[in-house]
Amino acid sequence: MESSNPAVERHPRKAFLVLFFVEIWERFGYYGMASIMVLYMVERLRLPDERADLIWGAFSALVYSMPMLGGYVGDRVLGARRTLVLGATTLGLGYVMLSIPLSATFFPAMGVIALGNGLFKVNPNNLVSRLYEGERSKLDILFTIYYMSLNIGSFVSILLTPWIKDHPAWTIVLGPLHFDSWHLAFGLSAIGLTLGLLNYGAFSRYLRPYGAAPDFEKLRWKKFWLVIGVSLLIAFLLSEIIRYRSVALTVVGLFFALMIYVFAHLLITGHRRERKRIVACIIFTVMSIIWAIYNQQIYTSLTLFALRNVRHHLLGMYVAPAQFQDLNQFWLVVLALPLAWLYQHMAKTPRGDFSMATKYAAGLYLLAIGFFLYASSGFTAQAGIVSPWWLVAGYCAQSLGELLISALGFSMVAQLVPERFRGIMMGAWFLGMGVGLFAGGAIAGLASIPVGVTQATATLHFYIRVFGWLGGGALVSALVATAIIPLLNRMMASPVAEQS
Repeated sequence: MESSNPAVERHPRKAFLVLFFVEIWERFGYYGMASIMVLYMVERLRLPDERADLIWGAFSALVYSMPMLGGYVGDRVLGARRTLVLGATTLGLGYVMLSIPLSATFFPAMGVIALGNGLFKVNPNNLVSRLYEGERSKLDILFTIYYMSLNIGSFVSILLTPWIKDHPAWTIVLGPLHFDSWHLAFGLSAIGLTLGLLNYGAFSRYLRPYGAAPDFEKLRWKKFWLVIGVSLLIAFLLSEIIRYRSVALTVVGLFFALMIYVFAHLLITGHRRERKRIVACIIFTVMSIIWAIYNQQIYTSLTLFALRNVRHHLLGMYVAPAQFQDLNQFWLVVLALPLAWLYQHMAKTPRGDFSMATKYAAGLYLLAIGFFLYASSGFTAQAGIVSPWWLVAGYCAQSLGELLISALGFSMVAQLVPERFRGIMMGAWFLGMGVGLFAGGAIAGLASIPVGVTQATATLHFYIRVFGWLGGGALVSALVATAIIPLLNRMMASPVAEQS
């Protein structure tokens, strides 16, 4: 909703820029940490590949499942703006804990980060959706550009964090604590969150006309402290869940059941004219879950593939294994604006912009192309080592697919779901992403290298097999999505159009 006070001047473009830069720094922190986490567990903690992949999968599932909580708190309790600040502060605390060189803080830090992401993640998206309410093509353009902001910050941090990690001589000693290069790299994420909060504090006045209902009410301190108390309990529980595979699997199953419950509740309580749109939202969420399985490979199987089977030089420069993840951010930044221009151009034609269903189906085809390219690299390997250009090409296709699916997820919810359900629905969408990311971590475990296998020619076989299977799965999904495009287009028709 927007402020009903006519004296409050609205500047949607300036409000968008505030959120744009907050997301840049928040993503700077998260992706910097993410870029080296699996490598930290494999190379520093000496965990087997499968164990590291599953821990990361469980953590990612919780990171993307907790936004359901943030959506509820933002919509019904504290307001979207206040919950955004609380989430960013919690994330910063988690990154500080992760940078402490004590084994006892590792899992608690992951629990705090998962909670902080949950409180933060939905609310900037919710605020962006309110800037140009009801303008479908403009929202697609806005969210595509907004998605680019996520990847500007992550692009820089994925360059810097592995670079700091790769300088073992860089150490800081504070009393009994010995901060080595790994922990200094994790500390960079906390700096990113601090800068994001400073940016928000300096320009938050532009966001005052926008927000959920509690944003325009006086803060109720009892509710605030209740949220803090419940959050501390949740953070502790999350840190314990991440430790144990069976517990994580059970919790993800419960989250999946919760997602189904939310969809069922919306179908039952929604008006009759809204139900077709909610069903379409469910189908798009299923396609987004498929995307999440593939996206998880960036931090697991693709990073370990780059570690063991990809030549670490590109254009004459050394590229660390974790820095290959930056190809994803590079292509997302490069391709976002041309894609937004294409949407704008198509919207002016008699045919109009491509439908959401068409964009999602095209995104699945591009995922298939990307993973078939990774699999094909094995045919050109020399002594088990492949050219990095296979990753450049594969990430290009995969990233364009991401822009057509994940980047439009926010816009899809904003277009299909009534405002009164929007924050919760965005939380349910992220809940689906969490389920997909956990599944992606488990699938990455299929490419785990048995203990004692070190030769590149032997490890290559495990990765190429999984990439080929994933490419085939994406192709089948794309064909099904293509077949139901007409159905989804009819479901997305506005209720007004259906009545006329």
